[in-house]
Amino acid sequence: MNRVANGALAGAVAACAWALQQPFDKRVFGTRYDDVELLGKLVTRGPAWPAAGLAMHAANGAMFGATYALVRPRLPGPPVAVAFGAAMVENFGFWPLGRLIDHHHPARKQLEPLQGNRRGLAAATWRHALFGVLLGALEQRLNRDPVPLPDGKA
Repeated sequence: MNRVANGALAGAVAACAWALQQPFDKRVFGTRYDDVELLGKLVTRGPAWPAAGLAMHAANGAMFGATYALVRPRLPGPPVAVAFGAAMVENFGFWPLGRLIDHHHPARKQLEPLQGNRRGLAAATWRHALFGVLLGALEQRLNRDPVPLPDGKA
């Protein structure tokens, strides 16, 4: 159970790092797409949406991290590469759901449309890459897994 808790902590920290750097990447990629806003405005359009969105984003990261920590010992490869791959699968697997968000999100008129938004996809890909690398490194350290050497030995 400690492995799962450590994975949840690693995921929450990685998700918070994602959220903290997001204003920077929005400028770099030239997009208004904001995951914290998307989540927060699911529950409120008032001034509490940033706090609600950050809490939901951290909780999502914690759930992803806990699941990752549970299955990672069964997956081949270095932890950072496995976490990166898992984050990319999630990114590209869920991106098509942007169409549903564009049509059904309660604050859709306040959000940047996602369908066909290449800048948004590029930002989302960067964010998931950052999350995956941080998750893999933090979870490995928290669970005190030995770092594999190039010859496969620890």
